[in-house]
Amino acid sequence: MTSASLVRLLTLSAIWGASFLFMRMGAPVLGPTLLIACRAASAAAFLAVVGVALRKPLDARRNALHYLVLGLFNSALPFLLFAYAARTLSASLLSILNATAPIWGAVIGAVWTRQAVAPKAMAGLALGVAGVAMLVGFDPGGLREGATLAIALALGATFSYGVASNYAKSAKKVDPYANAHGSMWAATLLIAPAVPFAPAPGTATPVIWLAVLALGIVCSGIAYLLYFRLIADLGAASALTVTFLIPVFGVLWGHLFLGEALSWHMAAGALVVIVGTALVTGFSPAALWRRPAIAA
Repeated sequence: MTSASLVRLLTLSAIWGASFLFMRMGAPVLGPTLLIACRAASAAAFLAVVGVALRKPLDARRNALHYLVLGLFNSALPFLLFAYAARTLSASLLSILNATAPIWGAVIGAVWTRQAVAPKAMAGLALGVAGVAMLVGFDPGGLREGATLAIALALGATFSYGVASNYAKSAKKVDPYANAHGSMWAATLLIAPAVPFAPAPGTATPVIWLAVLALGIVCSGIAYLLYFRLIADLGAASALTVTFLIPVFGVLWGHLFLGEALSWHMAAGALVVIVGTALVTGFSPAALWRRPAIAA
């Protein structure tokens, strides 16, 4: 890995870790529906400008159904579920729960292809469940009213990511940038009809609106550009490292900007979840330092 790739990896992890901070700030004020509608729309508009500058076609007519499926499971549904959970759960806990997405992806993939889950992956799944149980059982927020439902919603969001990842593997090949751009417009169209029926519970300050713009433009638009560059430079397996680093930054930002407490059970639960995810995905840190094969 070059120093430039390492900087991109850390930057992307910091950005996606911050998305839970911004959702925690915006969801109680704007409500989940309006917040995510703004997130998807601002990301789509930003990617449209970039697409014009890079002369990358969207080809919406040919790929409309594909974008709708990807937009539903990879953007609209998980974004909404996380935003609903953010009204109750801390940014730290949300970022750790997000690390279970590859576990769901592996389990769904095994069912999808009708293949047995390998013993190593089963051990990882068990560790993932144990880590979540540790987080919930020892977290004082787990006793808060609505916390159980919020945790279920957050896990539902990661389940949706698992569905999206397996769908993307079996779907027709579309340029990764077009996938990001098209899926954000699809997510915007899917969420927009619900906005008039979900008024904001509070009045947003300029700081909240800045958080919303950061959530859309930085945490969705710019983050996708960084992610695709990492895949091109390192390969998909090494780019997956971002999954393990997001909780580190999610907990850090929550502590620094929202005053969320740091505790032993948070660190222990996060470690167990991350180890479980590594077992399920077969990830090895040594893969970071291998150059991806270059096709002839």
